[in-house]
Amino acid sequence: MSSPTTAPLRHMPRRDVLLAILVSVCWGVNFLAIHASLGHYPPMFLVALRFAVLAVPTLLLVPRPQVPLRWLLGYGVGFGIVQFVFLYAGLAAGMPVGLSSLVLQASAPFTVLIAAVFLRERPTRAAWIGIALALSGLGVIAAYRGLVVSLLPTVLVLIGALGWACGNIASRQAQADSPFRLMMWMTVVPPLPMLALSLAVEGPGRIGHALATGLSREAWPADLGLLYTVLVGTVVGSGIWTSLLRRHPSSSVAPFSLLVPVTGITTAWLVLGEVPALPEVLGGLLVVVGVVLPHLRRSRRTPVAHLAPDASAEPVRAG
Repeated sequence: MSSPTTAPLRHMPRRDVLLAILVSVCWGVNFLAIHASLGHYPPMFLVALRFAVLAVPTLLLVPRPQVPLRWLLGYGVGFGIVQFVFLYAGLAAGMPVGLSSLVLQASAPFTVLIAAVFLRERPTRAAWIGIALALSGLGVIAAYRGLVVSLLPTVLVLIGALGWACGNIASRQAQADSPFRLMMWMTVVPPLPMLALSLAVEGPGRIGHALATGLSREAWPADLGLLYTVLVGTVVGSGIWTSLLRRHPSSSVAPFSLLVPVTGITTAWLVLGEVPALPEVLGGLLVVVGVVLPHLRRSRRTPVAHLAPDASAEPVRAG
């Protein structure tokens, strides 16, 4: 039986392009929410709490998706554990938050490369050009901000980006009958390992104090940030992302994550009054053009049969 990943890559429908952009907006705003939550909760415990809030109702109410266990575990470990353990380890080692949001987007080219090597996906020339433009835009933003960090924090965040990429591949390979159920069951994997890590690194005293004062007025911004992260960042954002990965090759979907730092900077501008400078605006435009470009080019020579969905993809519903 042929694998769906070996088929020629097709352009994503305009509706799915807009959905991918919506996810990048949700995840870009999520950096503000995480920043607010970290003002009260220890970082490793915050990750455990974030996923536990969804894992409990998932175990009680959501049927397990019909996918091989290895892909479910791979999704949960890559996206939910490795990404956040090394991201927060990098932050603790001195990685600036703004630069972390940029470096973490290395998950996009990591995903494309892993898919090309192991899944035999063949990105188009336009896709490679788009990725190069987007990475150039991120480089312009990082260079302007003059964020200089030591090698170790950068490597840690890059490992986190690799974890996200592996989660993308596992989600794609799972080919779940219900992407939403796959996303919800992914949340069952991280809580216990992250709680154990939090107890070892952050200690029960710090965790207990955060829980005891979790309903105080001072903790309200952190609680609202956690609520946003759970409902919008995870349920909405990850749910749509998982659905897109099921319907399209990883190399078509992953580059949209490069829009996340652009939306994060824009949100900080609108909410916190951090006005972006001209180089940041130009870098952001490069990212937007690089991500959207491959999906705007439609070859007139492409036969209709080439555009038809294959047996492994969900039918595109009018809507």
